[in-house]
Amino acid sequence: MPQSVLLCPPTYFEVRDRKNPHMRGVVDQNRAEQQWENLRSTLQKAGLRVEIIDPASGLEDMVFAANQVFVGYHSKIGRFIVPSEMRYHSRQREVPYYVEWFSKRGYQIIALDLTGECLEGHGDLIWHPDASRIWAGFGFRSTKVAVERFTAAMQQFPIPVTPLRLSDEYFYHLDTCFCALNSEAALVYPGAFPLESWNSLRQGFKRLHELSRGEAMQFMCNGIVAGTKYITSHLSLGLERFLRDEGLEPALVDTSEFEKSGGSAFCMKVFLD
Repeated sequence: MPQSVLLCPPTYFEVRDRKNPHMRGVVDQNRAEQQWENLRSTLQKAGLRVEIIDPASGLEDMVFAANQVFVGYHSKIGRFIVPSEMRYHSRQREVPYYVEWFSKRGYQIIALDLTGECLEGHGDLIWHPDASRIWAGFGFRSTKVAVERFTAAMQQFPIPVTPLRLSDEYFYHLDTCFCALNSEAALVYPGAFPLESWNSLRQGFKRLHELSRGEAMQFMCNGIVAGTKYITSHLSLGLERFLRDEGLEPALVDTSEFEKSGGSAFCMKVFLD
């Protein structure tokens, strides 16, 4: 059974307001749809099964499917999701559509009491590739208290959660400055983390491949590992070398329209298994 991902078409995608420092410009809708189709095709060519959730009118950011829920699996309960509590109201309205989609397919729902707090799915909550832990970013979108409540919920399995404070507003989600390539190596922009969080990453991986701020600003950490491919919107000589060292080949997918809203390839999908 191939690994599966969920995508949401960019039917209603646009840049309406400024939720992060990257947000700017007017979206070329035709180009955005072409780029999304190319991402879907690239995922399929990499051996992934792509499923689709219908977009909802008026929800311009619903295309960023990584954020509305956290998806997990444990032998105790099987497949489960943790619904997000998004910082911005316009994005919070996306969450019920995703919860309904997963619920209809048999995922158990672990609902946290996040009153007054924020937790933004796989934007900030990222599985270690061997599922031995979850890396949890906080500071701009997800809050520290929400991560603590999520950590407590995961203790029932038990799945350890390692918190990582984010310190640069341009890297507002963990997935903009960190990408685990395999269980031993990760891409990372060091400037996005204070010392304590950086030390946690150093303890968690044998190899940290450091990208420059310029590389990270081009969303090179916001790629997708799919089999032997690393799907990325931009490629530098340094990134190409790091990927080669880890046995990965770059697969370039233009996401320039989505970068106008502060997201790239990783933001646009959620793994289902």
